Amino acid sequence: MKKFFTVLGGMGTMATESYLRILNSRTPATKDQDYLNYLLVNDATVPDRTSYILDHTQPNFYNDLREDILQQSQLNPDFFVMVCNTAHYFYDDLQAQTSIPLLHMPRIAVDYLHQQFPEEKRIGLIATAGTIADHVYANEIERIGCEVVYGDDSIQPKVNELIYTDIKENNKVDAELYHEILQEMHDKFGVNVIVLGCTELSLAQEKAPDHPYQVIDAQSIIADQTLTLATKIRRQETIDWDQATSHFVK
Repeated sequence: MKKFFTVLGGMGTMATESYLRILNSRTPATKDQDYLNYLLVNDATVPDRTSYILDHTQPNFYNDLREDILQQSQLNPDFFVMVCNTAHYFYDDLQAQTSIPLLHMPRIAVDYLHQQFPEEKRIGLIATAGTIADHVYANEIERIGCEVVYGDDSIQPKVNELIYTDIKENNKVDAELYHEILQEMHDKFGVNVIVLGCTELSLAQEKAPDHPYQVIDAQSIIADQTLTLATKIRRQETIDWDQATSHFVK
């Protein structure tokens, strides 16, 4: 297979499935050959990212992702997509293992945010406790001159319930709970834009989009970035990879 990319997924599997569903549905295709060429590495046995970030005595997920990167690099894909926000804790280390570009999902999402909402200065963030602790989104949001708003101790347990209990454990989206979280972030903490910093939250957005709140859905944005880049590759267009790995490409 030529002109293909590799998806590093399985963190979790249902969220990865959501990414592929969105990507395929947005691909302008009238026949089989119009769809994109890609390989999915659904490495479901990668240790929990948040557990390690919060407690380094827990299994380290880096070695599994490093092995995936090295294995796939032998096949020479055009680029990598890693559909797990929290796993970007090791982004620099993973990119250092290969010369093949690895898209930075949080950075691209925040670049898109800045393009769409340049006047907003306070940005809400809901994510795993690991993503919040490793500052992967906070650093990017602060880089564009904005304040990060997390909510308070009442928010995170609800976010954890939605991510871990509802989606990861029971394979369901509690739309009422998802909308309640967004409403509380908007009404109680006064944010007009809320970043979904976890792919399970992106799955919730895919399944329950009927709400009035402005969200930055990193997985949806990286699906658009994937489609744009893969289409350019198929057309043999030149790509500035330094730009494409960290900025949203229209």
